[in-house]
Amino acid sequence: MDDFFTSAFLTGLIAATLRMATPIIFAMLGELISERAGVLNLGIEGTMVMGAMVGFLTTLTTGSLLLGVAAGAGAGMLLSLLMAVLTVYLGLNQHVSGLGITLFATGLAMFLYRLAVGSPIVPPTIDPFTRIEIPVLSSIPLIGPALFRQYGLTYLAFLLVPLVAFFLYRTRAGLVVRTVGENPLAADTVGVDVRLTRTLCLMAGGALMGIGGAFLTLAHQNMFLIDVVGGRGWVALAMVIFGNWHPVKAMIGALLFGLLDGLQLRLQGSDLAIPFDFFLMVPYLMTIIALVLVSRRAQVPAALLKPYRREDRG
Repeated sequence: MDDFFTSAFLTGLIAATLRMATPIIFAMLGELISERAGVLNLGIEGTMVMGAMVGFLTTLTTGSLLLGVAAGAGAGMLLSLLMAVLTVYLGLNQHVSGLGITLFATGLAMFLYRLAVGSPIVPPTIDPFTRIEIPVLSSIPLIGPALFRQYGLTYLAFLLVPLVAFFLYRTRAGLVVRTVGENPLAADTVGVDVRLTRTLCLMAGGALMGIGGAFLTLAHQNMFLIDVVGGRGWVALAMVIFGNWHPVKAMIGALLFGLLDGLQLRLQGSDLAIPFDFFLMVPYLMTIIALVLVSRRAQVPAALLKPYRREDRG
């Protein structure tokens, strides 16, 4: 315990917080865009698993990390397109469709991985992304090494938060998305293609979820394991509600989870006489508590979970 709260400990904790929050932020933004358009995508966990697997195998085969990220995004888009077919065009229940996609994608990812690499005793690995050091800024005491020696995807995740917020609240296209999620009939009346808008939002969201999964195998780790996502998709879903469907507020929730996750890893190495399982549980337990506290004040998009059929307008 004597090593706690030293400058080195705090620097490492801040850096770990940003890294742990990165995949959640990607997935959270993807889910938020989908829900703002009126579709709850419970396929988020399976989409991240598929993105992690496809990204890893692509990099393992080609040696290109960027191609791995692109492949992870593409896999996420395809799964979200399937979600669009089921919920937007066929009008099926969004809960059932999303959970079905999660189960399907998780099983398919494991099957394809075993098909590609077999069942080796030692899983294959890749050379992961290296951290990018920003000159001058990375030399700032305490926070410099933590904030400005990060993976490129981490910088991208945090850059996307204000960009998505600007898109949703400061552009005409963002207004269209929010209107489709609140009142699709009004959007249709003024000439907006509700189905196309929801499909595009699902695909954009799926791409971000896939990138979040790919981050786990291409940067955070250097191999694929079936439990590599570890429930982060569900945490991202919770962060959307925690942030009341606003990107910046949801990012704060992701950072809190990242802080707890990074802290529990360091506490596991301490001399505290507490089972490590307790530390593993803490971030998820606090997420549930935070969700319960804010859910009563949540302003859910009015058309969320409601399929829209143009023929029902009359």
